Amino acid sequence: MAYTTAGGTKKKVCYYYDGDIGNYYYGQGHPMKPHRIRMTHNLLLNYGLYRKMEIYRPHKATAEEMTKYHSDDYIKFLRSIRPDNMSEFSKQMQRCNWLFIFCHSTNSGSVKLNRQQTDIAVNWAGGLHHAKKSEASGFCYVNDIVLAILELLKYHQRVLYIDIDIHHGDGVEEAFYTTDRVMTVSFHKYGEYFPGTGDLRDIGAGKGKYYAVNFPLRDGIDDESYEQIFKPVMAKVMEMYQPSAVVLQCGADSLSGDRLGCFNLTIRGHAKCVEYMKSFNLPLLMLGGGGYTIRNVARCWTYETAVALDTDIPDELPYNDYFEYFGPDFKLHISPSNMTNQNTQEYMDKIKQRLFENLRMLPHAPGVQMQAIPEDAVPDDTVDDDTEDPDKRLSIRSTDKRIACDEEFSDSEDEGEGGRRNVANHKKGAKRLRVDEDKKEGEDKKSGGYSQLGH
Repeated sequence: MAYTTAGGTKKKVCYYYDGDIGNYYYGQGHPMKPHRIRMTHNLLLNYGLYRKMEIYRPHKATAEEMTKYHSDDYIKFLRSIRPDNMSEFSKQMQRCNWLFIFCHSTNSGSVKLNRQQTDIAVNWAGGLHHAKKSEASGFCYVNDIVLAILELLKYHQRVLYIDIDIHHGDGVEEAFYTTDRVMTVSFHKYGEYFPGTGDLRDIGAGKGKYYAVNFPLRDGIDDESYEQIFKPVMAKVMEMYQPSAVVLQCGADSLSGDRLGCFNLTIRGHAKCVEYMKSFNLPLLMLGGGGYTIRNVARCWTYETAVALDTDIPDELPYNDYFEYFGPDFKLHISPSNMTNQNTQEYMDKIKQRLFENLRMLPHAPGVQMQAIPEDAVPDDTVDDDTEDPDKRLSIRSTDKRIACDEEFSDSEDEGEGGRRNVANHKKGAKRLRVDEDKKEGEDKKSGGYSQLGH
């Protein structure tokens, strides 16, 4: 089967967002800030991208859906733990190493793709690739990616999973390690770096049974080097494996200047991966992941939403509710740093050669037996909305502003020298009036606090 890579055709895009996602709070000083999802959403709204795609509220995963992969005991534990009873679960808490949980299913996007109701489904709240069958790992509690892929497998013989987060996608690889119906491909930092897995030995292990491709990278990789390895490796994978659906985890911690990262990619370089995989014209599920300098996460995922939509957006950021985060330049794109790229041409060529040799060991386009298609996990996208009183429902814009945790808006070490700039000093006149009004509104709502464990 030959794939065309003519990228000029417009794709139908559906986008998933829940205004409650930004209300979850991991604790003071914790690098994971779900608030970045709200910032992304607000930025793409102000760019006008919402007019070009269908926007849905994601289906929230039920315990029954979570146990399609996770163990019953683990999901029961996640349902039971609350801030007021943590002491009762001290042993389990130590094993799971987590404090708060939020989980939104990405199954809604999978179902839309399965029904051929969209070409690309985007859910930036997804991409929690470290969670294991019976334990949490790396800020991830429920592996939404595994659940989404299981849904895609109801309709697709082979699903390709690609991970461009700086961390190895170990949880997804582990879940599908013994099946030839899912191939996992991960480009990540390797060597004394969480989770410490993902070297070259995984692919072609044993009798060539395991469809896991790992490209271990060194510090400082830049756009040019990343493209030199991503495109040829993915071209070979697509030729050999011939998937009928693709899941792309777009973790933004591989960007230059990330609080926890050590790569040197720009937003354009990161988005080249989206652009390239989109060019194969297969059903595509785009998910978030890591990313801990939140102003750059919002920039990146907004731009990649525009790439999915084949839409050019200006570098000058539109005014938005979080405008002050993006100072002092208030631009969409970022510049790389002057850090040394430790990925020499010799190293990259050596790894590529080894990967291509390993890929040749695997059977091409493995088949699957015919079977009846199981029932969709999400019967209807409107099922959750119908439980609410339509006369009392608020707009997404209103619910976004309902709850805000003070710590999420405080100046912090990941926001650059001097913290965030006051937008009122940057924009005058009518925009200054809007800032003052927003500030007053925020003060009125500070008493709302934040949501822990969704309670």
